[in-house]
Amino acid sequence: MAESFKSFRGFYPFYLGEHSNPICRRLHFFGSCLVLLTLIFVLITHRWWGIILMPLFGYGFAWIGHFFFEHNRPATFTHPFYSFMGDWVMFRDILLGRIRF
Repeated sequence: MAESFKSFRGFYPFYLGEHSNPICRRLHFFGSCLVLLTLIFVLITHRWWGIILMPLFGYGFAWIGHFFFEHNRPATFTHPFYSFMGDWVMFRDILLGRIRF
């Protein structure tokens, strides 16, 4: 049974533990960058079909990292909302140098 978390603050250390492999973290980061670039592209060009690519980039790169490098199941499967938040907090923390890239 999946562990229950009462807050994101309690979940985030677990989330980071699920991303200990640097290649997995890099794939998450790269996927998140592609999501942001795609969002900018969609907003500038009004090519709304690009929205379809955003989850493919975001989850696709992350899941490759989990299945092939981290060898665990993505937290998205058990904690989708906290996991989504964790992706962006980890992205920020990597940008700020709090987490090693």
